[in-house]
Amino acid sequence: MTSPEITTSLAQGRSLTRKVSSKTIFSNLMTGLVIACAILALIPLVALLYYVIAQGVVRLSPQLFTQLPPPPLPRDNPQFYSGGFGNALVGTFMTIGIAALISIPFGVLAAVYLAEFARDTKLADVINFLTNVLSGVPSIVMGVFAYGLIVVKTRSYSAFAAGVALAVLMLPTIVRTATEALESVPNNLRQASVGLGASNYQTVLRVILPAAIPAIITGIILAIARAAGETAPIIFTALFNNFWNWDIWQPTATLSVLVYNFAIAPFVNWQELAWAAALVLVVLVLIANILARQITRRR
Repeated sequence: MTSPEITTSLAQGRSLTRKVSSKTIFSNLMTGLVIACAILALIPLVALLYYVIAQGVVRLSPQLFTQLPPPPLPRDNPQFYSGGFGNALVGTFMTIGIAALISIPFGVLAAVYLAEFARDTKLADVINFLTNVLSGVPSIVMGVFAYGLIVVKTRSYSAFAAGVALAVLMLPTIVRTATEALESVPNNLRQASVGLGASNYQTVLRVILPAAIPAIITGIILAIARAAGETAPIIFTALFNNFWNWDIWQPTATLSVLVYNFAIAPFVNWQELAWAAALVLVVLVLIANILARQITRRR
């Protein structure tokens, strides 16, 4: 065999013919389908954010956070761009603060009991089941519950009643995330603490809780972010107030209810304020979620 023939034979022997199997085709199709579904899922989110920003940024100014809502005004009125929702911002922080003061201690203590003292017991299974059921209850039911429990008894809408309704709404999220955070702590830490002579309570307070604090805080922030955007429980409990209010036993304004009331009003200046309040509310929720992710990454 001559040299050219040998070279041609070796080249043909080294040539690899790649065959595309049906599994490869199916995998590529499914990958493309998943990417397309992800893009379709992002389209409503991006469109929502774009629309809220485009409509709300028009009225953004420092006076929004320091002034009361204005009366209905036509566009040609010199005072058309006056007013704000400072009272609603204060009411939002007030109701969320009350809800946090109620739900965080109960939620964390319940999680400690479930994860450290009643783990793998029937009682823990029952509590976990009831917590999951409570997390699926519509928020308006929480409002009706707080209305019957507090508003009817005190004969007045109040920020405290709204805080109780939001606390019940936040409780399942805090219990579930805190329980998972405590259960994720390695058992080696528990054994080392007990081996050094610490009691169960000392182990939980000085070893387990400090190790799980970042994840617990993340769950608390996510629960607060969810409660901040609720409207139905607030309508049943805090109602609304066009003036400044610092009394937790009086009706108070919140951003979510302000958006609801002003968005359906036939007055343009109120509608623009509703868009601005919606933008502020979205930014607050976004900041809460970013803060939660940063805490998780540091952990």
